[in-house]
Amino acid sequence: MMKLGDVLSGKLNALRVRAPKGKRTATFQLVSEPRRLPSPAGLCNLETGPETFEIVAADDAQATQLKKLIGKDVSLKVTEVACAEQAGQMSEALVTKWSVVTKPN
Repeated sequence: MMKLGDVLSGKLNALRVRAPKGKRTATFQLVSEPRRLPSPAGLCNLETGPETFEIVAADDAQATQLKKLIGKDVSLKVTEVACAEQAGQMSEALVTKWSVVTKPN
C-alpha cells in the first residue's frame, strides 16, 4: 500500500499531449511496480493498483526539472496522488504533488 510521503521509483517518460485549444503541455509518466493507493482512491478499479503514474508539473520549474530526467530511472516523493478519472488518459493514476529524491553519491 502506497502512503503519502512514500517514494515512487521507475523510468520517466515524456508523453505528447495536446491540451484544449491545441496547446502542447509538458506531460510526464513514471512506470513503476503496481502500488495500491490510499483511500479514497483505493485500487483505481484495478486488481493490483496502478503501475503507470502521470506526473503533473505544477510550474515551469518543475517541468524543466523533469525534462532533464526523461529516459532515466528516477525516485519521486509523492505527497498527493489520485486515480485517473478522464477517459482516454494514458496513465492509471495522477501524481499532482511530488519532489525529486536525489540519491547520495
